[in-house]
Amino acid sequence: MSLIPSFFGNNNRRSNSIFDPFSLDVWDPFKDLQLQFPSSSLSGETSAAIANARVDWRETPEAHVFKADLPGMKKEEVKVEIEDDSVLKISGERHVEKEEKQDTWHRVERSSGQFSRKFRLPENVKMDQVKANMENGVLTVTVPKVETQKKPQVKSIDISG
Repeated sequence: MSLIPSFFGNNNRRSNSIFDPFSLDVWDPFKDLQLQFPSSSLSGETSAAIANARVDWRETPEAHVFKADLPGMKKEEVKVEIEDDSVLKISGERHVEKEEKQDTWHRVERSSGQFSRKFRLPENVKMDQVKANMENGVLTVTVPKVETQKKPQVKSIDISG
């Protein structure tokens, strides 16, 4: 099984379904992607913002921790939501910098527009205690886990007779 998504159609057996707990990428970065080619104006069309937004998902004994690199974004530009009590959605929008008439732009490489990432969460999480923190362009979302109940101890009884 390849960890690299296919760019030439969906030939792999694993679907990119939100219901697949092992789906590597629910978000399709090439869906509705509009590339902005060099032009004389910055206004108008935008490319996918942070099309390569990277998210790490780490599970600790106490919680699931998501860290998203969102350089240059403010917390007001990012939304963290829980959908259907089982899907964590991180989305936002980076706006195009205003063009000044006297400015001459030599290169425009930073992307702007909307982005969205979704992650299906396991059943052992506390949806009502999700916390999010944004610091230095890194969004950290902590989803606490339900305390696991210890299995009842089974004591073997010797049978006499």
